[in-house]
Parts: sequence; C-alpha cells; structure tokens
Amino acid sequence: MNRSLSIIVPAYNEEARLPETLRRIAEYVSSREFAFHEVLVVDDGSKDGTAEAARRFALGNPHFRLLQNPGNRGKGYSVRHGMLEAKGDWCLFTDADLSAPIEELERLWPAVGDGTEIAIGSRALDRSLIGTHQPGLRESAGRVFNLVMQLATSLPFADTQCGFKLFRRDVAKEVFSRQLLERFGFDVEILFIARKRGFRIAEVPVRWNHAEGSKVSMFTGLHAFGELAQVRWNDLTGRYR
Repeated sequence: MNRSLSIIVPAYNEEARLPETLRRIAEYVSSREFAFHEVLVVDDGSKDGTAEAARRFALGNPHFRLLQNPGNRGKGYSVRHGMLEAKGDWCLFTDADLSAPIEELERLWPAVGDGTEIAIGSRALDRSLIGTHQPGLRESAGRVFNLVMQLATSLPFADTQCGFKLFRRDVAKEVFSRQLLERFGFDVEILFIARKRGFRIAEVPVRWNHAEGSKVSMFTGLHAFGELAQVRWNDLTGRYR
C-alpha cells in the first residue's frame, strides 16, 4: 500500500478510553504497509490525564504525537488543528471512542481517487451496520437535524455528523483553513465549503456503535441547529472566499 496517512483524534477528557483507542489504531496501521503514517492526538484542554496518556503512548511509538489546544475550544477547533498540522497525503479524523472502528477506513479507500477527494462515513445509508443505537430521542433528533441541514444548506448527504471523514491533504488544507465554526456544527461547515469549492465527496456506509460517555449533550445538539444559520450567513457575507 503506497499511501501515506495522518489520523487525527480529537480528545477531551478521554483519559480512560484513549489508551485502548491508540492501541487499536497502532495495531491497525502496523498491519498495513503505509509509505508513511502518523497519529495526531489533539487534546482540547482536558481536565483529566488525557494529555499525559497520549504522551505516555507516544514515548513508545514515534508515529504518535500530541497536539494541545490553547484551552477548551471545541471539537471543530481540534479537528482543524490536527488537519492543518497533518503531513500524510490522506488525512482521516476519527472520534476518540472509535464509534466507527478504525478498520472501517478500508470502506473509505475505494471511494476516493478518480477525482473524488473526500469520503465521509455514514450511519444513515445502511442502518443495519449500526451495532448499538443511540437512545431513541437522540437518534430522532439526529434525523430532524439532517432534514433541516439539507433544507438550509442544500447538501445532499444522509449523515453529516458521523465523526469519520477522509480528506486528501491538499483539499483538507484548502477546506479547513476556511473553517470558522469551532464546535459541533463544523462537520456541516467543512462539507459546505468543500462542495462550494468544487470538491467531490463520496458518502460511504460504515459500521458504527454508540459509546456511552459522549460529549454531545442536548444543549450542544441544539446549538448545532443554530450553527446551520451561521454557515449560511458566513457564505452570504463572503467569509468562505
């Protein structure tokens, strides 16, 4: 496999889960023949031992390194931080709980190339791949959010919020350098910017399992609705040029 890969893992108060996540990622990348690979853990001002857990793991693995945000800025800021630091030709960001198993990257690879620069994991295209569902109210809220998102942005995707997305590096730099939202509305924003700039995006069904301890509360979910309006306003005022 003559590819080079950067994996970005945004992490906030993930001391308990992070070591196992990094072990699983290390096992995956070591089983593939990448020309180059790196794993960037982006600590978002955690109040626990997240940063120290990442440092300890990196001591024994030079392909892993820790980036730290200036305080708690949000998942969107963390992903942008990692993407703009990445050195691989392809850049994947994935959640610290590996709700989409890292092996699902094998589903994204066939979707990129031949003019397609971005592949995004989706829970909605084949719900039979969901092992553990979210609580019913939250899953329903997600479907409503996606409907409002499509109406507000004209994006055609069935699931923008799955935290498992692969970008070609030059495209990532162009998109994430224009990103303005720092919290959970950033997924919609980066896809909106990418489409606006003419990049091709493939949506790919992936295996996914809800993990307890999610950082997404009902308040942050409601805030994401407001950020849809912010994306439209940013576009109308030329802030993505």
